Amino acid sequence: MQTYDRFIFESFDLDPKARTINLQYSLDDKVHFTESFTLPPDLSLNLDHPDLEAALFALHLSGGASYYKTYCPKIIEVKSGQLNKAQADFWNKLYTDGLGQFFYENNLDFHGLINFPVTSKKASPKPKKDYKHHFKHALVPFGGGKDSIVTSEILRAASVPQTLFRLRGHKIITELAGIANLPVIEVGRTLAPEIFDLNKAGAYNGHVPITAHISFFTIVMSLLAGFDSVFFSNERSSSYGNVEYLGMSVNHQWSKSLEAETMLRTYIEDYITPDVAYSNALRPLSELHIAKLFSTHPQYFGAATSCNRNWILTERPEGAPRWCGTCPKCAFSFSLFAAFLPSETVTGIFGQNLFENTELLPLYRELWGVEGFKPFECVGTPEEAQAACFLAAKKPGFTGTAIMQEFEKRVRPDLKNPKDLVEQLLAPELQDSPPSITDILKKARIL
Repeated sequence: MQTYDRFIFESFDLDPKARTINLQYSLDDKVHFTESFTLPPDLSLNLDHPDLEAALFALHLSGGASYYKTYCPKIIEVKSGQLNKAQADFWNKLYTDGLGQFFYENNLDFHGLINFPVTSKKASPKPKKDYKHHFKHALVPFGGGKDSIVTSEILRAASVPQTLFRLRGHKIITELAGIANLPVIEVGRTLAPEIFDLNKAGAYNGHVPITAHISFFTIVMSLLAGFDSVFFSNERSSSYGNVEYLGMSVNHQWSKSLEAETMLRTYIEDYITPDVAYSNALRPLSELHIAKLFSTHPQYFGAATSCNRNWILTERPEGAPRWCGTCPKCAFSFSLFAAFLPSETVTGIFGQNLFENTELLPLYRELWGVEGFKPFECVGTPEEAQAACFLAAKKPGFTGTAIMQEFEKRVRPDLKNPKDLVEQLLAPELQDSPPSITDILKKARIL
């Protein structure tokens, strides 16, 4: 494999006339990359916000993971800004833990690999801001699945004005925004084309901490468009890892975890801006609880989807099912919906009864935690999968199916207090939530 000595964060720019944000990187100043974002033509932009430069610098650093991972050079060079030790430590951890799955799947030793340079001795945190105030206008990253829909409905119930946000427009998002009767900002994102050529030539490839990158973009968007908060939709089980590797707990969802959220919030407050609250209304809730809340909004049933097959770079053909029925997210989501909805409703949503599909038996065993490890996908904990199937097992249309028979054989005998497990999963955990989130959940009558 080709090798390179340095990964260089070259520069970034915001072009008001073209309405683009460009992030430039290189390998040894020989292979160059430009990632671009295209802003909506009709959106008013505040280009004079004093914290915009710091937000763009953070976006530049977060975006580099996609290009750094092609060859993982041992030297990282940052030309686009200055980093003090605390900032460099933040980026070292975000890259190391955020690329954990990538390291595991490519059998790479990550120890001592990521070293962002300390180029400034100045520690200059921004002044702190009290986020107990009422949110004036929230930006809500909207993925089209149950989680972001529930976040949006919580904010609606709490009377928080909101605008939905999506990278790369999609007809499913447009349809869901129409159902929600909410405005949506769609921003184009174009990866540097060179990365695809390098991958074909044998460069490393794999999962990156995309939620962190989107997080920093929402801060840029908020400063440009005047939002005072962003609300992500990361449930508490996103902190649960998948597999141990060289002393690291590898977590596909690490950049959605409580640890990452806390790090990001602190970094944004200290080094970017006090004017945007980085928030998450779902952190106290389990996947099971979120599914129960989603089940009370039937207007979304026919349009929502959590299946990632819908978001591939090449859009799926017209008429393709919204749920592929074969991936971990489909299998896990089916069990969650089956816990709270009649079998006819769930089968109608998915176009089939996944509990009848014997080919999914190995996948469900992984989801239950009785074989292998939790799939590298945004799925919940084994306890959540077990509790969902416990609730679904005796329902007409589900009882007696191949998956339920396997559940009764392999899982149910070891569930000593399943009702207590369900009760525990449906109880919010508030110890890691700021008072502002508790207030919102109270207003939405979830607490």
